[in-house]
Amino acid sequence: MDTVERVEIVLPGKVEPEGLELHRGPVPVPAAGQVVVEMEATGVSFAEQQMRRGRYYDQPAFPFVPGYDLVGTVRAAGAGVEAGLLGRRVAAMTKTGGWASHVLLDAADVVEVPDGVGAVAAETAVVNGITAWQMLHRKARVRAGQTVLVHGANGGVGSILVQLALAAGARVIGTASPRHHDALRALGVSPVDYRGGDVAARVREIAPDGVDAVFDHVGGEGIVDSWRLLTRGGTLVSYGSAATRDDEGSGASPVLRLLGRVWLWNALPNGRSAYFFNVWAGRAYAKNRFRTRLRSDLTRVFTALQRGEISAKVAAEIPLARAAEAMRLAESGTVAGKVVLVP
Repeated sequence: MDTVERVEIVLPGKVEPEGLELHRGPVPVPAAGQVVVEMEATGVSFAEQQMRRGRYYDQPAFPFVPGYDLVGTVRAAGAGVEAGLLGRRVAAMTKTGGWASHVLLDAADVVEVPDGVGAVAAETAVVNGITAWQMLHRKARVRAGQTVLVHGANGGVGSILVQLALAAGARVIGTASPRHHDALRALGVSPVDYRGGDVAARVREIAPDGVDAVFDHVGGEGIVDSWRLLTRGGTLVSYGSAATRDDEGSGASPVLRLLGRVWLWNALPNGRSAYFFNVWAGRAYAKNRFRTRLRSDLTRVFTALQRGEISAKVAAEIPLARAAEAMRLAESGTVAGKVVLVP
């Protein structure tokens, strides 16, 4: 491996996508308990869009290599790593560091991808799939016969949420722009135009008694409507602040406002509950439990992908060296599914 060069994309500061830098260097050498994964697919997520603006609430100091998750093949392993892992396709959530040809990871943080699931397909279901699965089954605990509202039903997380909710037997209402409505109807979703005036009133027409769960990545003032749409016993899961992506100032402020609202709403005696979902919750103080839960849930997501309960929604496959183009496309709002970077 010492003759192979490592390629990585560096975010040097608050820059336009064209300000991303391509760096080259030696492939890392794994220490005990570590593996080197040769990247086959990594994604452009909303997190990177916030990070380049300096607005992701716990991003590292500039410069750094972005890349929230990846799928690839284990090419080298340090002492103490199970020998069978060499040559296996694995997935990992990284938060940063995934936009590179070779990535050094703790072996305990990788999850094997089942045979028959391709790298690009698996990539669409790593952070998006684990987020959707845990919000649906660990937070909202959606059951057959319930009605759920998914904002951004055509997006990366939203599209998987929709499919997992349908597989669980739920009725799904999804907000999206009109060009995505036919595809949503084909799945069995009741679509609502999120730009078509009073979204809450339209949802009320479909579900007069309210909904059992709302999954909201938008944040901002619209989160209040999401809360009000819940029936008694319902659950709001907030997992982002897309409405504030282009705002100036601290990236922590929108999250803190959301957390404040969640705390207040949960204190009210109204039989409803609210969560702000963070896929990394628990890692800092219960790492082994976090890893066990991640492995279990991501394996279930990959099984759902194998069975066809969810489908890989790929907007585009773009070479790593053209990361700026991929970022522009992901931010354009013109594509459905995930923009994937490949070697």
